[in-house]
Amino acid sequence: MSKKPSDKKNRWDAGSIQALRRHLGLTQTEMSDKLGTRQQTISEWETGIYEPRGASAKLLSIVAEEARFKYDASPPKKKA
Repeated sequence: MSKKPSDKKNRWDAGSIQALRRHLGLTQTEMSDKLGTRQQTISEWETGIYEPRGASAKLLSIVAEEARFKYDASPPKKKA
C-alpha cells in the first residue's frame, strides 16, 4: 500500500501546534473549540501521537496566518 504524498504547505509538528496555541493565548480546550475538534485531539497533536491532516492542517495554517504566527509547515528535510 503506497502512501499519498502529503501537502507540504500544511504539515504541522507537535512543537508548532503548541507554539501556535500559546501564541493565541488559548488552552487546549479553547483551541479545540476554535478548530471544531476534541481537546484530546489537540493533546495528541501536541504530544506527537498524531499529526493533523487534510482540513485540520489547512485550518491550522489559516488560523496561523490570521494571527500573524510565523511557522514552517514544510516537511523536515530527509537525511542523506
